[in-house]
Amino acid sequence: MRFATVEYKDGIFVGSVDKSSQSVTPLLTRAGEPVYDLVEVIRNQERFASLYTIGGEAIALSALKLRAPLVPVRNIMCVGKNYREHAREFTASGFDSSASSAADAIPTAPIIFTKVPQSVVGPDEPIVYPTGVSEQLDYEAELAVVIGKGGRGISLGTAMEHVWGYTIINDVTARDLQARHKQWFLGKSMDTFAPMGPWCVTADEVDLATGGIRCWVNGELRQDAKFTDLIFDVPTLISTISAGISLVPGDIIATGTPAGVGIGFKPPRFLAKGDTVAMEVDGIGRLTNPVR
Repeated sequence: MRFATVEYKDGIFVGSVDKSSQSVTPLLTRAGEPVYDLVEVIRNQERFASLYTIGGEAIALSALKLRAPLVPVRNIMCVGKNYREHAREFTASGFDSSASSAADAIPTAPIIFTKVPQSVVGPDEPIVYPTGVSEQLDYEAELAVVIGKGGRGISLGTAMEHVWGYTIINDVTARDLQARHKQWFLGKSMDTFAPMGPWCVTADEVDLATGGIRCWVNGELRQDAKFTDLIFDVPTLISTISAGISLVPGDIIATGTPAGVGIGFKPPRFLAKGDTVAMEVDGIGRLTNPVR
């Protein structure tokens, strides 16, 4: 199933997106009330049939505004250098403070950082160019895991039982801040630096064994990879993070970006005002955001 958070006639609610991506049907409680928070649904996933119903009149997607599908319950957990070719391009770019040489390009353990939830915006919302703060804006297409069942010390063998579903995140990055501060938080957490959407899908909608992710800038294909190219797969990320941190329903893990980001080009090809960034994941859909 696919769930979107939408704005329609001055109201915001959660709805089910049809397979053709043409309409949204409101998600209602059994009492007939609209559902306003997708995280609530995720927390109650085991009681979904007894608590909720998909009812009411379907609304054409063109008649409503898509919002970010959910509001993160806390910082988004992100993974750095998790595709081999991207790890190599990042180290070669000179922006990688985590590697002192080409020999350090491929990490031996997951590199985890976070983005603040306030950086999240929805589909078609602008990425605001941080004039006066950064001049090296970059894009990063990422598959994001949405945790459904919380836990601590989750094993590799049971990790996928904790996945409720997936969405797309653009891990927008100010490369000059990333280089200047020798860490990633400030350069990745500015307002509008986490476009998310277009909706969340349940885990059965995405095939990690065959699916892939792509990114276009102004219609030019820049990133194109399969999830099998991940250095650390989804179970490894969940097991690693949960070893000492309790995961909770609604947590988001952005799994890393493939090669083809702006700093991978020589010279780098940073985003500029007026650009449009589009990202696509098999089984989810397409997330598009302008830069303004």
